[in-house]
Amino acid sequence: MLYTICIALILIASVLIILAVLVQNPKSGMAANFGVSNQVMGVRETSNFLEKFTWTMAVVIVVLSLVATLAMDKDLVSTSNSEIAKDVQALQERVIEAEAPATMPQAEIPAEQPAQTEAQPAATPSAE
Repeated sequence: MLYTICIALILIASVLIILAVLVQNPKSGMAANFGVSNQVMGVRETSNFLEKFTWTMAVVIVVLSLVATLAMDKDLVSTSNSEIAKDVQALQERVIEAEAPATMPQAEIPAEQPAQTEAQPAATPSAE
């Protein structure tokens, strides 16, 4: 239950940090031309607040991630780890089989034949 709550809060904090980063006034670059909203509205502390909010959300995400890790169900984690270990073992076996050098067919080298002696009949002349 705590794990699910932590994941939901992490998702909400992630969306908030995305929005905070998108709203911040860019310092330079092409997007700086479009960031005149703070000057028009006359709000000077908005960028300071957004920066603090961004850092706060980043810390919240890190802390919630650690709490979610500690709140995981131990039985599910051990089951998942054993399944992962089986998959790793199967993958290692496939890699080892693939790394085995492929044996190329070797041409047979004929053994040295003794020189033909005159005792052996030469090719028979064809009858004409």
